[in-house]
Amino acid sequence: MATWLRLPGRAPRPRRPAQPRRCAGGPAGLCAALLRTDGFVGGRWLPAAAAFPVHDPASGAELGLVADCGVREARAAVRAAHEAFRGWRGAAAKERSSLLRKWYDLMMQNKDDLAKIITAESGKPLKEAQGEIVYSALFLEWFSEEARRIYGDVIYTPAKEKRALVLKQPLGVAAVITPWNFPSAMITRKVGAALAAGCTVVVKPAEHTPFSALALAELANQAGIPPGVYNVIPCSRKKAKEVGEALCTDPLVSKISFTGSTATGKVLLHHAAGSVKRVSMELGGHAPFIVFDSANVDQAVAGAMASKFRNSGQTCVCSNRFLVQRGIHDSFVKKFAEAMKTNLRVGNGFEERTTQGPLIDEKAVEKVEKHVSDAVSKGATIVTGGKRHQLGKNFFEPTLLSNVTRDMLCSHEETFGPLAPVIKFDTEEEAVAIANAADVGLAGYFYSQDPAQIWRVAEQLEVGMVGVNEGLISSVECPFGGVKQSGLGREGSKYGIDEYLELKYVCFGGGTIYLPLDLEVLSMLGLGLCLKASITFIFLLFLTFFYQYTFCYSCFLPDLACNKLKSKLGWFSFMKSGKLLLKISRPCFI
Repeated sequence: MATWLRLPGRAPRPRRPAQPRRCAGGPAGLCAALLRTDGFVGGRWLPAAAAFPVHDPASGAELGLVADCGVREARAAVRAAHEAFRGWRGAAAKERSSLLRKWYDLMMQNKDDLAKIITAESGKPLKEAQGEIVYSALFLEWFSEEARRIYGDVIYTPAKEKRALVLKQPLGVAAVITPWNFPSAMITRKVGAALAAGCTVVVKPAEHTPFSALALAELANQAGIPPGVYNVIPCSRKKAKEVGEALCTDPLVSKISFTGSTATGKVLLHHAAGSVKRVSMELGGHAPFIVFDSANVDQAVAGAMASKFRNSGQTCVCSNRFLVQRGIHDSFVKKFAEAMKTNLRVGNGFEERTTQGPLIDEKAVEKVEKHVSDAVSKGATIVTGGKRHQLGKNFFEPTLLSNVTRDMLCSHEETFGPLAPVIKFDTEEEAVAIANAADVGLAGYFYSQDPAQIWRVAEQLEVGMVGVNEGLISSVECPFGGVKQSGLGREGSKYGIDEYLELKYVCFGGGTIYLPLDLEVLSMLGLGLCLKASITFIFLLFLTFFYQYTFCYSCFLPDLACNKLKSKLGWFSFMKSGKLLLKISRPCFI
């Protein structure tokens, strides 16, 4: 049973039997069984020579000391993952699927405790943290099912005595570097796909939020994920650069997956280029939110609230620029301000009424402050908010600015905070031009009731994801990613698993060919045939020597059904290797 500590302002829970020490100090209410402090390498909890503190951004209190892993630990984790890859890649898809499903089940069983860890280390309101845990777990569920659907292709070539096959095979060890704003979901979105594909992973979580990654490691271990398949190496900001470089340059690492700033992504790309690794990057955004005259203003305001102020504006797909057409500009600004004053409440994430928690640190607050100050100095008007909140150094008031122009910092830099700048425009062409002026292109939103306009704008926006009359667009079933300097590749959906797979082309020439008649080949050939493990050696001999059924290689029909088979036979034979083989002699090529 978990040991419970005490949350500020809450009555203490009954004391339960003590558990082994896993966290030095920390806020109460966090499940000690999940609050781990060591690195997780090769299925074992390993301490590091040094430790670094993790703080609650709301109160500044120290949550605990976490192992400060360095290059040595990173290389050990990569070696463990590489050794585990040999067995994991050979595991049946059904086995990988089953283990991912068990991991999902454990996340759902522990969702409340996992959510509290997120709130404690990131400041995210508890209700949002609970939503993130469900969202995180759904990636494991989704990829547990996608693991069974990794199909190859059969390609018919002009050459009569050749057949071409395309196999999908796992890349190898994937280094996964994740951010603090979604400390659980960004891990499962990457790791779920990697494990489903047959890859093994080394996770380097953000220094602000290592506890979520370590809690997931505890549950992965409980689920039966084999040692070395999932490894976690937390490290401090001081060591993050050298650890990131070590992962990107290690010859045993085949794949880098990173979510974070565009600047850091470019550095990692440079390191990975030396060994030409496969790379996927989900980088910065600067999402436009366009409201046309034809839009339903109330609906647009609701979408703006959802898109802008989730996680206090600290998401990569948050709306950063509100472009509102002149005809409804004043109405939108008025209703937006009213909605902010009515629905947003700043506070500690553990408080029930809180909708806006703290920013991750004071540096984040300073950036919001800088953008507001710059805008006001250039003529912008503060409609509401505009300053630090009295609750503490990491809190900032939700802020709405009007009369914003394109020369202001908030118009061409991602704020990553609770700031909503409104820019007035006149024509559709002007709005699209402003929206596409950014160097990044992750997400974009617009509201319109004109069908023709909807199609035009959706196709013209230079982003990877578009919300049409919708402010929340993330879904496990849909591809997540951007264009331009917002990154490379896609995560989630059926496309996400391809980021961890390599294509291999196999050409079968003429003459007599032997194909292993196993599940992988049958699946590759598109057959709905399943050989059960319960078929015994005696039964195989019975089929081979007594029945002597013959099949056409090309159409896989019995001899009675294929007129061309009589002179071009193929048959089942049991070879010395112990495998049931399909012998092909000059197939008919129907």
